[in-house]
Amino acid sequence: MDKKHIKPTMKEDITKLFSEVRKLILSARKAVVQSVNTLQVITNFEIGRRIVEHEQQGSKRAEYGTALVNNLSKKLSKEFGRGFSRSNLEYMRKFYLIYQNRISQISQMPSGKSINNQKLRKVSGKSKTIQDAEIWQTASAEFKNPIFPLSWSQYIFLLSIKDNDVRSFYEIESADNGWTLPELIRQFNTGLYERLALSRDKKAIKELAQKGQIVKRPEDLLKEPYVLEFLGLEENTKYSESDLESAIIDKLEHFLLELGKGFLFEARQKRFTFDEDHFFVDMVFYNRLLRCYVLIDLKIGKLSHQDLGQMQMYVNYFDRYEKTNDENPTVGIILCQKNKEAVVEITLPKDANIHAKEYKLYLPSKGELKKKLLEWTKNAN
Repeated sequence: MDKKHIKPTMKEDITKLFSEVRKLILSARKAVVQSVNTLQVITNFEIGRRIVEHEQQGSKRAEYGTALVNNLSKKLSKEFGRGFSRSNLEYMRKFYLIYQNRISQISQMPSGKSINNQKLRKVSGKSKTIQDAEIWQTASAEFKNPIFPLSWSQYIFLLSIKDNDVRSFYEIESADNGWTLPELIRQFNTGLYERLALSRDKKAIKELAQKGQIVKRPEDLLKEPYVLEFLGLEENTKYSESDLESAIIDKLEHFLLELGKGFLFEARQKRFTFDEDHFFVDMVFYNRLLRCYVLIDLKIGKLSHQDLGQMQMYVNYFDRYEKTNDENPTVGIILCQKNKEAVVEITLPKDANIHAKEYKLYLPSKGELKKKLLEWTKNAN
């Protein structure tokens, strides 16, 4: 057989084999990392529990607890090296105190079904150390999701959040979206919880802490404001709508993260034509959770009624000519520097699937966001 006919086939086979093996290796490495992370977090939780239990059994003076942690740190560091400084042990202690309610999850499944009692009885007669370890193993096998789904470094960051609801929200979102520590810090610093809460009623705000961001309707996608600090554009410099769009395309991965769950990018400057006139939508996305198109128009300066009318036309076109019968109505979002709610209210019908939201090119003050959320909550009563 002619070698010329063999080489392309061999090359294709090697490429396919390499791709399959590569995916297998990456998947295995990811599983190992997740397993190590889970084991580290559980171990630190148990260390924290034992520190608290010994404190409770000893003197109630504050000096006793401090001395206990200092002496334990010296002994552990001498044998095991780094990782057991006084500050790290304090983190473990605090971690247990904040998350000790997780112990109850070992005996109760999220669905309400108890963990196999027979498995638990098998370890009930063993020493406490072995019992604890095997119960954690049993619980991890029974749960669909790990009891502690994040890395230790992420939990250290979460320990700095005082509000229980806010802390719970960021833990859930980090686990659901696979955020790294830098991504978690960025979302916290941009006030994601407060920005989502400002677009929800009081009942939905409570659900943020219990379930994270659940996307069931277009309003669930919205934030107030959107934060685009990653674009590197200065607030006080002149830039055009085209500059803003180009900057977003250059940082598309960051922009998708800011938009939130389920977004897929489809087109930039999407053109459609009718009556011999050409029209261009700045950015077209598709949300797989809502199963609908999401059109985004970028505006410099204040919002006008012409901007709203233009977006209404874009949405109408996509609903009539682009979406299929089994897809949901198109959503339009106008990102502007200054929103004018009165203009939106008087221009659009109440059932319009169009939303005007402000964007910021810098990290907003979390204090201002919290104040705004508190005022909004009081007015909603």
